[in-house]
Amino acid sequence: MNIRDLRINAKLTQEKAAKLTGFSIKFISEIENGRRNPSDKGKEKLAKAYGVKPVDIFLACQRTNCAKK
Repeated sequence: MNIRDLRINAKLTQEKAAKLTGFSIKFISEIENGRRNPSDKGKEKLAKAYGVKPVDIFLACQRTNCAKK
């Protein structure tokens, strides 16, 4: 699963994910599209919002290729 899949499985819109994490909608979109890489603390916020373990976010970010272009 990638970052977007985790959000969708959590039944969250980008707007709701942004509210739960304190990130902007634009930042959520950029993470999902591989243009930005959240910090380790940011990945922990995503994990909490998406109801998954932090390792799931780390692995999904690798699959999404977060900002490694």
